Amino acid sequence: MRKDGGAHGADSGMEHFGYRESLDRSIGAFGSFAAGVSYISILTGTFQLFYFGYGTAGPAYLWSWPLVLVGQLAVALCFMELAAKYPIAGSVYNWSKILGSRLVGWCSGWLMLTASIVSLSAVVLALQLNLPRLWSGFQMIGDGKGPYDFATNAVVLGSVLILFTTVINALGVRLMAMINSAGVFIELIAACLIAVILASHATRGPAVFFTTGGYGAGESGGYLGAFLVASLASGYVMYGFDTASSLGEETLEPRRTAPRAILRAILASFVIGGAILAFAVMAVPNLNDPMIGSSNGGLQYIVEQVMWGPLGKVFLVCIVVAVCVCALAVHTAAIRLSFAMARDNALPFGERLAHVDPNTQTPILPAVVVGVVAALILAVNIGQPKIFTVLTSIAVIMIYLAYLMVTAPLLWKRLQGQWPPPDLQAGGFFTMGRWGMLVNAVAVLWGAGMALNLAWPRESVYGLPWYNTWGAFVYIAVILGAGLLWYAVKGRRCIGTLAAHAVPEASVHVKH
Repeated sequence: MRKDGGAHGADSGMEHFGYRESLDRSIGAFGSFAAGVSYISILTGTFQLFYFGYGTAGPAYLWSWPLVLVGQLAVALCFMELAAKYPIAGSVYNWSKILGSRLVGWCSGWLMLTASIVSLSAVVLALQLNLPRLWSGFQMIGDGKGPYDFATNAVVLGSVLILFTTVINALGVRLMAMINSAGVFIELIAACLIAVILASHATRGPAVFFTTGGYGAGESGGYLGAFLVASLASGYVMYGFDTASSLGEETLEPRRTAPRAILRAILASFVIGGAILAFAVMAVPNLNDPMIGSSNGGLQYIVEQVMWGPLGKVFLVCIVVAVCVCALAVHTAAIRLSFAMARDNALPFGERLAHVDPNTQTPILPAVVVGVVAALILAVNIGQPKIFTVLTSIAVIMIYLAYLMVTAPLLWKRLQGQWPPPDLQAGGFFTMGRWGMLVNAVAVLWGAGMALNLAWPRESVYGLPWYNTWGAFVYIAVILGAGLLWYAVKGRRCIGTLAAHAVPEASVHVKH
């Protein structure tokens, strides 16, 4: 396989789709692993959402962390098999298309794309939780005490970060991978050190995780109801491992590298993230401190309390680095997905969006479009932060639904005896073997159950009025409906591989 990506290698997995290679194939094993880890982002997710889980269900909410791992690991194992066969850009879109149908593929791609753009907007807001703690000068709008100071300043900081990720992605995948890998290395070292230092300051034992602490009392469903709500904090973190496969067209030996990267990313995130969460609860001076369950406190507050001043600041800097590389990875994944759909002419202005710059060997226009749209979505947070919170929650639901549009057709293929393909085991590539049917079934049940739990109309999560409480159904219906309208009016008649991206022997429009 040539590093410049100029050859249509028979071992690239692209031969099944009729695409020619046009992207820069230069990402190695660590870069592939780093892409998945940075999207999950141990420090970003845990530090951004700990307060919600703890404030809702107390210390025992941490049992949702291994629960989410079991479900998402089942999904990841299915994705590993698919990555071993089809390591391709916009992986979820292309997998659901080849396993299900063109319509299923398009729906999963549309949901995943819109969710990824909203997710980028949500991730960059995390800067507001950390930068003003480092230096008050980062609070550029007001003093932080006004009704809209916090939200407006978050938009300013987030817009600067989006500009950064746009420029880096436009300059090519080599620079992106280098920055991302460096950032992930810093994040992993910092995360391990945070876990060790918190453990050394532990003042209580694991017994704290086996008591409800009075949480859920008097609420519908009791503690179970509170736990299901708190589990959203874990469910919101442990996804995005498919980014390693979405960069498959830019990865060396992708059929072997991508599956390993997916597994390593989810396991590393689980172990290190879980250690931070557990030892933080064991080390916090006062379990009943209201700041622990407050958006202004949370895990950052615990770290600042436990660690002496300068060290706490150093780790806050590492969290900022993690937020930056997470935003970079989310932006990169959204670009690859939009490129993948565009070269099938499955998006408006497909030919322009699918154009690959000959110098950088990367699609530049999708980088700009994704960045601009994400920055515009940020503006919602200024006057309506609650609506923005609802939108970001719904984005996670849409990603779970997009995953389900892969695992469900894959299970159907298994039931028909059409999966796994013989060449996986024969070629020494990853396959689940006899466990495949059971794991795949768990992945489907998990995806459906988690999507329902995430979408359940709860005022405590989504607030009022009714269109926010039922936001998962209302907003997803609007987003999917708008996309399906375009598909019905134009898309279904024009979708097919663009001539510029088809292998020479393929026709101008290869229908999928």
